[in-house]
Amino acid sequence: MCHKKASLIIIYILLPFLALAQTKNNQTFRLVPLGVFGGIDESNLSAYMLAASGSNNYICLDAGTLHYGIQKAVANKAFTIPADQVLKQYIKGYFISHAHLDHIAGLIINSPEDSSKNIYGLQSTIETIKTHYFTWQSWANFADQGEAPALKKYHYQVLTPGTETAVDNTELKVQAFPLSHSNLTSTAFLVQSNGSYILYLGDTGPDAIEKSNNMQNLWQAVAPLIKAKKLKAILIEVSFPNEQPDKTLFGHLTPHWLMTEMEKLAALTSLEELRGLNIVITHLKPPAGNIIKIKTQLKATNKLQLNLIYPEQGKVINF
Repeated sequence: MCHKKASLIIIYILLPFLALAQTKNNQTFRLVPLGVFGGIDESNLSAYMLAASGSNNYICLDAGTLHYGIQKAVANKAFTIPADQVLKQYIKGYFISHAHLDHIAGLIINSPEDSSKNIYGLQSTIETIKTHYFTWQSWANFADQGEAPALKKYHYQVLTPGTETAVDNTELKVQAFPLSHSNLTSTAFLVQSNGSYILYLGDTGPDAIEKSNNMQNLWQAVAPLIKAKKLKAILIEVSFPNEQPDKTLFGHLTPHWLMTEMEKLAALTSLEELRGLNIVITHLKPPAGNIIKIKTQLKATNKLQLNLIYPEQGKVINF
């Protein structure tokens, strides 16, 4: 009898540790936000390092802020090597959703200190980088195409929508989907590691305002992954509170429009399958009062019981 009681006590002691081990074993991705806002704060603009769990081979989803964000991540012990080495050694490639400055300024400014790697994007995004940024009038041509002399540090790799691309020097594969962002094409990146997925959306407006089917097409593509419990998280922007008029959204979402799009996704899956899905809210635009409004409005309208996550610069999120 004493042995039986002792065994039960040991089991109860071990249960939390076993649960933690199980949770860690289920983690597939490591996300390090380098910049989480839209707007005017150049020290904290859209950029997210993402790797397979247990790997230091990262891609960078957009690159609005790099140097300061990496320094914050090092200070928060997300990395144990100096910031300059994270830039050169850990980031294996950049996935740029669109070529607006708040999504690419960090890449441009840090290019003299960076190492050789690929820049991935849709054709329209690559063309803008090639003809407007990496030119000798704007900066210097650190790429291997475009205005001479080409310094050949970066290689442009154009993504074909709907085709999964293996990312050089990583364990990841990425598929691109076009999005509508006012008068230009933005991009969603579906990242795969060992059969699990994360979806990152660049700036985008709702289909109803953009007169587009891009969001609907994206939801149709990822709905089977949600049904199969393979989609770990969606990173999606909410730039303005609901008070922002539709005519001045300029290709962005509000809490109302995010939940409208989530309801479209729920119609392709089910309420039960969508409940608890990790939704990482990106590109919140200052001032602080607007950000508070956005969070309050999202909480009040979260009828789907999504797990809303607000990333913090330099703080790791595991999925």
